[in-house]
Amino acid sequence: MAKKALLRGIITAMVTPLNDQHTLDRPGLERLIEHLIAGGVHGLFPLGTTGEAAALPVELRNQVVEFICRQVDGRLPIVVCVSNTSLVEAIRLAQHARNSGATAIATAPPYYYAITQGEFLRYIEELARATRMPILLYNGPGSSHHVIEPATVMRAAQIEHVTGLKDSGMSMSYFHEVCSRLEGRDDFTLLVGPEELLAECVLLGGHGGMAAGSNIYPRLFVEIYNAATKGELAQVKRLHNEVIRFGRALYHGNNPLCGLKHGLQLLGICKGVLTEPFAGYSAEESAMVRKYIDQHRSQILKGGFPA
Repeated sequence: MAKKALLRGIITAMVTPLNDQHTLDRPGLERLIEHLIAGGVHGLFPLGTTGEAAALPVELRNQVVEFICRQVDGRLPIVVCVSNTSLVEAIRLAQHARNSGATAIATAPPYYYAITQGEFLRYIEELARATRMPILLYNGPGSSHHVIEPATVMRAAQIEHVTGLKDSGMSMSYFHEVCSRLEGRDDFTLLVGPEELLAECVLLGGHGGMAAGSNIYPRLFVEIYNAATKGELAQVKRLHNEVIRFGRALYHGNNPLCGLKHGLQLLGICKGVLTEPFAGYSAEESAMVRKYIDQHRSQILKGGFPA
């Protein structure tokens, strides 16, 4: 009998609460974890793009993993992103994640240098051999500047321990092709990153999404996933429109992470500190975030949404 996909549902691409550039906001991270669990998310994805991992010191990344694994204590799957320019460092991060109790790891292609698809496959083979952990491929060309081509996903899916794909490439045609190539592979997880593509992904056979917006409004994203899995199209349309309104209110400019951290600060969950050299929002952008949070505060914190 074929194995079912390791991960399904809303796997929150977590922000990293900070006091400053090298200190973790531990009370804020604890509140965030409990907020997400109360909101019904199906898993956690720390240290990805939303987690500002590429700008964090390695020791702080390790602290984040240790804290999350200890606080979650087996209540949810934890997928730790170990993307790095160095295979050796990626392996070290992965081994630390495994020893801390993480469920799986994820990695984008090594960035900075131009690499071939074959070189990326060799990188994945070495990572899998060294860590022996479930691995999700992370297609994030906006950050890594490399596309994991559908044919490469297909080849990587044959490697032991490679169990899924997170696609943040903003192209549903890409996702459709990957789904088509992997038809019948019920043991391979297919997730999307962009929130506006979540409903379509699930309706077309994907397993869910790593929605960054679920840091703030977890129940909204959980409910759109649930509606899509049940084929409740009227409910999907209503919730999808709310997801779009959420994005318009919170995401501005080149760094939508500002909106997430500002919103979490307004909710009293964690500080809004960003890694350097990121700058906060303008007064106008901040006002748009505040307006949305003020209008939806009770639904967000009670785990519901307007009828």
